[in-house]
Amino acid sequence: MTFLLLSAIAVYIAICLSFYFFQHLGFFRPELLSTAFEYKYPFPFEELDFNMEDGGRINAIYFKVPNARGVVFYLKGNSKSIKGWGKFAKDFVGNGYDFFMMDYRGFGKSRGKRSQTKVFNDAQYIYKWLTLEYPEQKIVLYGRSWGSGVAARIASWNKPGLLILDSPYFSFYYNVNRYLFFIPLRWLLRYDIRTDQYLQTVACPIHIIHGTKDRLISFVQSEMLKDLYPDKIALHNIDGARHNNLPDFPAFFEALYNILYVEPENVGK
Repeated sequence: MTFLLLSAIAVYIAICLSFYFFQHLGFFRPELLSTAFEYKYPFPFEELDFNMEDGGRINAIYFKVPNARGVVFYLKGNSKSIKGWGKFAKDFVGNGYDFFMMDYRGFGKSRGKRSQTKVFNDAQYIYKWLTLEYPEQKIVLYGRSWGSGVAARIASWNKPGLLILDSPYFSFYYNVNRYLFFIPLRWLLRYDIRTDQYLQTVACPIHIIHGTKDRLISFVQSEMLKDLYPDKIALHNIDGARHNNLPDFPAFFEALYNILYVEPENVGK
């Protein structure tokens, strides 16, 4: 009996240690690209590199349209690179917005050690760079999936015209705890990303788009955010949509159009 108990404890400790040291392998699925790789998109764009003070480098793509209504700063999810994610530019340039997307460190052509603090700081650096090109009221922060918490953090530090969260989590801790409730995440998790707290100090209108059948990040988490800040948040539920098929539903594009066009008093002034 003692042997079995000790064995169980040893296995549990091994699980906890493995999670602590290798959690990035589960949370991130980056696609690494050679610096010589050439992006190809159907719209004119510019590729940019930003050298950070600590030696890291952020690679980005920047689409511009004539007489833009503003710019969408798109914070992507936790997989692949902007090589594939760049296709979403069409949803925004087609609506009259410039479009900017960066790769996090360790994704695509971006380089450097990644941490929650560095992701936030990199995104903030880019945001401040965009303010040299646009008034803040013309900046739309768009966070998709993992990037939703990053977008919420940046919105809490600044005064953008609009914040759009696509399939967001209540907090990263909350979502991970749904699956790994049996280990002490509060001491082991390196990314907590408290979306619920960040939204408290966001001054601009907040729109959430979420599929009701999302299993990876449950729709109820968006409902929880809405319940926390009912006067700040408009929740657009996409009936029947899952986590990765929102663009298959016309309701998604209707919601996006309404957010970007029906509220001109909030965006583009």
